[in-house]
Amino acid sequence: MTGAITGIFNILATPFDASLAVDVASLRRLVEFQLDKGVYGLTILGVLGEAAKLTVEERQLVMETVMSTVNGRVPVVVGTSHAKIETCIELSQSAFAAGASGVMIAPPRMPGASDDDIIALYSRVAEQVSGAIVVQDFPPVNDVIMSAPMLARLAETIPNARYLKLEDPPLMEKIGAIRALTDQFEIFGGLGGMFLLEELRRGASGTMTGFAFSEVLVVVYEAFKAGRMAEAEAIFDRYLPLIRYENQPIINLTIRKEMLYRRGAIANPALRPPFTPVSPGTLDEIGWVFARVGISDPAQKIVL
Repeated sequence: MTGAITGIFNILATPFDASLAVDVASLRRLVEFQLDKGVYGLTILGVLGEAAKLTVEERQLVMETVMSTVNGRVPVVVGTSHAKIETCIELSQSAFAAGASGVMIAPPRMPGASDDDIIALYSRVAEQVSGAIVVQDFPPVNDVIMSAPMLARLAETIPNARYLKLEDPPLMEKIGAIRALTDQFEIFGGLGGMFLLEELRRGASGTMTGFAFSEVLVVVYEAFKAGRMAEAEAIFDRYLPLIRYENQPIINLTIRKEMLYRRGAIANPALRPPFTPVSPGTLDEIGWVFARVGISDPAQKIVL
């Protein structure tokens, strides 16, 4: 598969059935659901996709299911991060062989790693694959801090590592710092879409997030790109309470799967352990937030 890695990419959840096995039927339904919402592409097997809780065989199953369901309609970025660099390379090669447009890689935990060590890791992967590498900068998953100067050097050094998934707050400050040093990165925000407009204003190319109402982000992005800033601001501000509520630390994935379940996108909102369950009060609040932003039927596509 080929295609531009730009715009609004949905980070796909991995549906599980009641026994916590990968629910292939729900996964296919979720792909179609997101494509119907107009996303520019899909990112699979990220943190939201609970990749760290899957076996290598299950990751392969998810990738093959998504790729066959998408069937070339949009670009797919496959998360291939792994504690073992050899496995990361094997997963990356498999992803490109299946038609992925890119692979997303965060460094493994590397206590005491220098900037040179991190660049050497990405260089090692880049030597083994020819496709695009999306560098994932998300310190909570690995305790690795990648500075703006190091990231700029990485982009200048590795020709196929020209995409950055940035989730190291303060996001806009870091985007600005990177942009001041290099124009070689296509930068994508995240953090649930909470700062989409600000990220775009600072030069981001789009966002990769698991927000359950991706059609909202698509419309905001397209209004922004068309120069209709007032429209982009009005739509974003209208749905910001929902974006904010969904992206609560610790329980954001639990809430997102519940929202996807209420939208009819997956058959079961189950997560694999470890995860933090939510209280009945939180489940009640989801409906209250829907009502506050004017969503009467979450199963319907929001037309803006």
